[in-house]
Amino acid sequence: MATAQAIYDHFTNPVDIVEQIATIRDWTFERSTQDELTLTVSGTWCEYHISLNWREDLEALHLACAFDFKAGKLRLGDIYKLMALINEQLWLGHFDLWKEDGLLLYRHGLLLAGADTHVGQCEALLKAALEACERYYQSFQFVLWAGKSPEEALAATLLETQGQA
Repeated sequence: MATAQAIYDHFTNPVDIVEQIATIRDWTFERSTQDELTLTVSGTWCEYHISLNWREDLEALHLACAFDFKAGKLRLGDIYKLMALINEQLWLGHFDLWKEDGLLLYRHGLLLAGADTHVGQCEALLKAALEACERYYQSFQFVLWAGKSPEEALAATLLETQGQA
């Protein structure tokens, strides 16, 4: 790991570190500005579109991860309830809904406040986002497409299986 750490030592902008992570993991990315990066990451259920923005004035890196999901107006109340149930369980980040577009996304901010950024922080930020999206994607689908209640949908996706069939 010491050799991998050396790759990142010369970066001061955390977006540079994330770009290197994306390159190493062979993720598709686009760098639109010095402080903004978008990634596409294939998950189990869908592709995740991750946007990272560095705010130097706040010394914070913001992550927003959207996936293939459009909340219809008919189930909007259930989606909000499911989001609240899920957000109660999350230690990091939260799910949010852009009501205008019906776009569901996971958001999280990494506040650095003068601390040096290192690869572990950026990897943990990405890992938290992808794990939350992978874990709860089906819950949102169960509510939207299967007509399940928020409680039923969440219970179905929290069921931990043991072993393999």
